[in-house]
Amino acid sequence: MSDSVTVPTSPTLRWVTAALLFAAAGLSIVLPFVSATLLTIAVGAVSVVAGVSQLLRLTGEPDSKGKIFRLLSGLLYLGGGVWVLVFPVASEVSLTLFVGFLLAFEGVMELAAAATGQGAARGLVLLDGIVTAVLGGMLIAEWPSDSIWAIGMLFGIGLAFSAINLITAPSQPAA
Repeated sequence: MSDSVTVPTSPTLRWVTAALLFAAAGLSIVLPFVSATLLTIAVGAVSVVAGVSQLLRLTGEPDSKGKIFRLLSGLLYLGGGVWVLVFPVASEVSLTLFVGFLLAFEGVMELAAAATGQGAARGLVLLDGIVTAVLGGMLIAEWPSDSIWAIGMLFGIGLAFSAINLITAPSQPAA
């Protein structure tokens, strides 16, 4: 498995892709509530599709226990997805809390990796763990008041870093 970033081979395509990522990042940062709501709706839509997919797979289950578990799974995905689509802002509040706990947990795991690691990037892993844990803690501590902007802002920042990564990645992977 390669650790390198896959980038378009055409310099023009690379810059156009980066420009689109920067534009999406800018919109997400300037309009965090809109981007957070759209992301929440996308999560709901994916959940509905997953639920329908699970229900369609019912006929492939050989025994009744498998069918019951598949049915329950499909109904949970479908019900959750419909709930998110009907109540996107309320779902965004819950999603923000979930992201806060997820980031806090990820940060603690990065800190544990830094404590046990011996690699050259140990300091970066430590910094990543501290920043991620603090960010998760801040989301949890400020919840629910940060729910209307946090996910959209984080998404925008992530897109900006993806664009920077795309621009700075080498054109050809190292052999």
